[in-house]
Amino acid sequence: MPKRLRLTRRFPVAMTEDGYRALRKFSQEAGLDEGEALSFLFENFASVMDRENLTHRLRLFNAELEARKA
Repeated sequence: MPKRLRLTRRFPVAMTEDGYRALRKFSQEAGLDEGEALSFLFENFASVMDRENLTHRLRLFNAELEARKA
């Protein structure tokens, strides 16, 4: 049986409820825990994202960020 990834870094993360729900859904579908799912996404970031879509979504997120904090 293959060994699970050894997670060596821990850091406090603040996430929106929507973001955390999406992370939990992704991790459950992939058979990973949340930390493993985040590691997978960041290790494979360039191959799992669409640059044009990312740029557009990031602009929208930043535009709404202050309102979300209130």
